Amino acid sequence: MNYRKLVLLLLAGCGLAIALGMSGSLEGRAIAQTQSPPAQTQLALPELLDRVSTSEAVAAIETRWENAYESYFGTNFGDLEIDAAQIAEILDRLGRQTGKRSALIYAIAAPKQLELVLLLPGRDPIRKSIPEADRETVLDAVLQLRQEITNPRKRNRESYLEPARSLYDWIVRPLKAELEANEISTLLFCVGNGLRTLPFAALHDGERFLIEEYGFTRIPAFKWTDTLYGDLRESKVLAMGASQFEELSPLPAVPVELAAIAGDLWSGQVFLNNRFTLKNLRSQVQENDYRIVHLATHAEFKPGDPSNSFIQLWNEKLTLDRMRELGFDTANMSLLVLSACKTAFGDEDVELGFAGLAVQSGVKTALASLWYVSDSGTLALMSEFYRALRTTDANGQPKIKAEALREAQIAMIRGRVRVEGSQLRGSGEEVDLPPALQTFAPDNLSHPYYWAAFTAIGSPW
Repeated sequence: MNYRKLVLLLLAGCGLAIALGMSGSLEGRAIAQTQSPPAQTQLALPELLDRVSTSEAVAAIETRWENAYESYFGTNFGDLEIDAAQIAEILDRLGRQTGKRSALIYAIAAPKQLELVLLLPGRDPIRKSIPEADRETVLDAVLQLRQEITNPRKRNRESYLEPARSLYDWIVRPLKAELEANEISTLLFCVGNGLRTLPFAALHDGERFLIEEYGFTRIPAFKWTDTLYGDLRESKVLAMGASQFEELSPLPAVPVELAAIAGDLWSGQVFLNNRFTLKNLRSQVQENDYRIVHLATHAEFKPGDPSNSFIQLWNEKLTLDRMRELGFDTANMSLLVLSACKTAFGDEDVELGFAGLAVQSGVKTALASLWYVSDSGTLALMSEFYRALRTTDANGQPKIKAEALREAQIAMIRGRVRVEGSQLRGSGEEVDLPPALQTFAPDNLSHPYYWAAFTAIGSPW
């Protein structure tokens, strides 16, 4: 069986309706049989944008980045094509279904300028070139932003604001008028090399962070984004993790985190330490109707081959190239959460592994972090995220995942989640911190170090 047939069978097994080159409403992973013009395979993307229409360029960008991810993972994810008109139609449909209008932003850090392509619901694509933001300038700002946020000596300062404002001015502000005119509330960032591990949530317009304006996800390519909208509020959670390790640092908050998520906040089961094995994880996924898997453990995205990146189980490392062994793709898994990630910076392979996590693991959406966040910060974010995911918006609609994450991050920014004495206090009941955290837990969790690392990957819906 060839890969194309295999992909289509897997998608059909998940209950997804596939549209192959058809007009009308497109459901699930919408696919077209459009072919890229020959010129698109010969030119660099910045040159291509000057040679063809913006609509044609969208298909070329999708194909180029598809090739990059397939080369890195050594996998054919399916010879699937989608064009700008279909993307605009899908965005329009999802806006009507969810009450949250979404836009797709392609960003390419080219040698001489930053290239932006914006796709809005039901509209033709819009291209913007930012000549003052050449690749070297943009990547220097990305590096500076990450360094300023993660420097432990600067967690009571706002030294991150200069690069955060510059990046906002280059990536978001040129599109702001169109986003506002179309009442956009959710952004899908599909970006090129150098931008895939940018902490978008911390970009700043001079008054507020980007996450205070929009919910968002980052995607490897729109063609792989599951666009079926579903209500997760009654879903069961499989919560697994480890608090002690032979070679890695302990995670003392893990037992509290798992108990809160799969006991106090959601219905589910908890498996801790020696019950957190590959065999048990696989069997739980295959034998039970879980829609959410929460793994509280060390996970690292490292340079080089996908086998270098891993999720630490109790007795072994599950490497990124083996993620498909878990069967998430055939179990119709909607959300995978990795609550203690660390992502190396400045390496193209790392960027591909991180941004491709959802499609490689076979889940609709993954939630992971760009750097290792303190235990108390992680516990705060996760508690708020799961609370928000169980609620509805002002129109009575279930919150989409990107919006739930946004609410959790805003709660931390505005001081609604804080540590007082031995307790973590937020929008719900207080959580007692384990003794190992009480001495070192910060009172104030508003600095972007504590919340900007957490990123939704894949579908925001």
